[in-house]
Amino acid sequence: MVNMKIAFVGKGGSGKTTLSSLFIRHLAATGAPVVAIDADINQHLGAALGLDEAEAAGLPAMGEHLPLIKDHLRGTNPRIASAEKMIKTTPPGEGSRLLRVREDNPVYDACARPVELDGRAVRLMVTGPFTDTDLGVACYHSKTGAVELCLNHLVDSPDEYVVVDMTAGSDSFASGMFTRFDITFLVAEPTRKGVSVYRQYKEYARDFGVALKVVGNKVQGPDDLEFLREQVGGDLLTTVGHSDWVRAMEKGRPPRFELLEEANRRALGTLHTAVDAMYELRDQERYTRQMVHFHLKNARTWGNERTGADLAAQVDPGFVLGEGVVAPA
Repeated sequence: MVNMKIAFVGKGGSGKTTLSSLFIRHLAATGAPVVAIDADINQHLGAALGLDEAEAAGLPAMGEHLPLIKDHLRGTNPRIASAEKMIKTTPPGEGSRLLRVREDNPVYDACARPVELDGRAVRLMVTGPFTDTDLGVACYHSKTGAVELCLNHLVDSPDEYVVVDMTAGSDSFASGMFTRFDITFLVAEPTRKGVSVYRQYKEYARDFGVALKVVGNKVQGPDDLEFLREQVGGDLLTTVGHSDWVRAMEKGRPPRFELLEEANRRALGTLHTAVDAMYELRDQERYTRQMVHFHLKNARTWGNERTGADLAAQVDPGFVLGEGVVAPA
């Protein structure tokens, strides 16, 4: 196993958050270190992982700690004049501080909280809710800037996973964050609306080499399965059916995870196998190129004007984010 970055996407109501929470529980049950990130406009991942309303509402919002995140990640990178000159796509370079799943650092101290799952803990981070005060000021994508920066500075280490519950629908494409993952699981119900997001996502995925697999949810019989096969073809990885375990979880009374239905446990195992298989297909140079592509695009369209600086100068042409990169303490 290796450090893998996994996204869950899908239309609202598809069960995206439920599936991502089940996969996080599955990974935790194996003993793997996990960072879970709620990047959805509707913040429900904490509750899906068993937090009560007060605990979920008390989670620190990453967006409110953006200056701290920028200052930490900037490190001693000479290409970045100040943390104020960083934008959400600013790439790492020589001297940047990088994030690792297992370490302790100021970003995790400020933004991450441990969530216990059957005796094992995962780190949970949230963008923070999209409130009425955001309307007319900035779209919710500004909330996910902290997530994008962290993903851009996340370096590989063995046996680790980062799972991100992305925003619903095709809004994930409003930034380059959708290219930051080793694999993306699109959760789709067996309906026309359920597969409509898949068609949109497939087009973007093809253009940027994003690995995309469909997880059929709320599949009740052979007709549902056949419908999904007809609509998504070979991208259909596995399906999940009705779950009394999930129903109990939604009531706030989850049984031990080992009591999840066998068929649904097998489905989660299939996701896990698909994730680990992506490691050999990694292309860190392409990953870094895409990071730079979206940064230069943002610099031209709004970043240079907003910061009063030429943000293209932040790109370190000799830097490739990957295993073995050493960052300053």
